[in-house]
Order: sequence, then structure tokens, then C-alpha cells
Amino acid sequence: MLQAIGHILPIALAVAISSVPIMATIVILLSPRRGASAAPFLIGWVLGMVVLVVITTLSAQAVPTPRSDRQPATAVGIAEIAVGAALIVIAIVSWRRARRNPVDGMPAWLGKLTSIGPWSAFGLGAALNIRPKEILLAIAAGLAVRGAGLTVTESVIAIVVYTVIGASTVAVPVIATLVDAKGMQPRLLSMQEWLGRNNRVVTSLILLLVGVFIIGSGIARL
Repeated sequence: MLQAIGHILPIALAVAISSVPIMATIVILLSPRRGASAAPFLIGWVLGMVVLVVITTLSAQAVPTPRSDRQPATAVGIAEIAVGAALIVIAIVSWRRARRNPVDGMPAWLGKLTSIGPWSAFGLGAALNIRPKEILLAIAAGLAVRGAGLTVTESVIAIVVYTVIGASTVAVPVIATLVDAKGMQPRLLSMQEWLGRNNRVVTSLILLLVGVFIIGSGIARL
């Protein structure tokens, strides 16, 4: 199980550093309606993450694995190589877009979140999991669980670790702001400014590194 968690940790960190949910969180927390919308957004984000990784983990059970530990998990390895390559492609495309069209500030659509209601915030949090990057990362996590041949209990523990780490960068600011909104405001503004300048580059770099890691994991299974 520890080996599987070791494979899942960098994948979960890539989810945690995903810039879009973090930027959406910051906008909601700086809005006048944060008291009504922040918690539903967090719940939607976590619930969507759990549902997605459970689906991908269950789907990964269809990938054949060897009956003996001495035999290579070829199918899992090939699937991981494909997922890692797809993440690298996304990273390169994002990097090229950042260089061609440098953007200083948050995407325009995030400005609409200042008046978002609780149900819309919940739906947005859940929907942000249904993006190519998040889906690929969840598939990679499911393959890591499948490749390790975990029991049901061990798989649940691995999914909990993935979810806790992946949701941490949204959960911590939300909880901290609901506890001390005045104290968190300068930090949120500073983070918003930094992400507005660097979110594409950071996302590209993280996806590139995680993609290489997943490909390496796949090659090791062959």
C-alpha cells in the first residue's frame, strides 16, 4: 500500500496545485457572499473529486494485471505511459499559449463569481473536476491503485489520501477565511496577484513533471 501511496502523492499534489480551483476559491472568498458560497464550493470540489477518482479506480479494475508479482504489469504500464504522455501534451500546449498570449490577471469569467449563490458554487466546485487535466490525473491515481493490487480497504485509504491532499489548497483557505476573514484578506489578495501572473507557467511545469513521473512509473511496470 505504501508503494501505491508513493505513486499517488505527486499526482495528488498536481491536483492540489491546479490553478483554476484555487483562483475560483480566492475570488469567492474575497466576495461579499463568501459566507454563503465558500463552503458549498468546497463541498462540491471535494465531492466531485471523490466521485471522479472512485469511478476511475473502479474502471481501472478492468485493466488486466499479472497473477504473479514476478510478472510485469504490462497493461497498467502501457496505460500509465499513455496518461503521462497526454499530461505532457497538455503541459506543452499550456506553456505555448502562455508564451504567445501572456495574461496579467485573473480570467474574465472568474469576475462573475463575486455574486455566485450557494447552489451555483456547489455545482461549479463539482464541475471543475470534469476537465481534461483532472480526469487524466484521476485516471493515473486509479491505475496506481490497480497496479499495486490493493484490497478494498487499502484502496479506500489511498483514495482518502489522494482527496485530502488534492483538496487541501481549496479547503485550507476556505476554512481559514471563514474563521478569520479580516486576517486572511491580505494573503488572499497577494495570492490572487501572484497567480494572475504565474498560473499558466506553474500549471505547465507541474503537469510536465508529473507526466514524466507517470511515464517513468509505467516504464518500470513493463
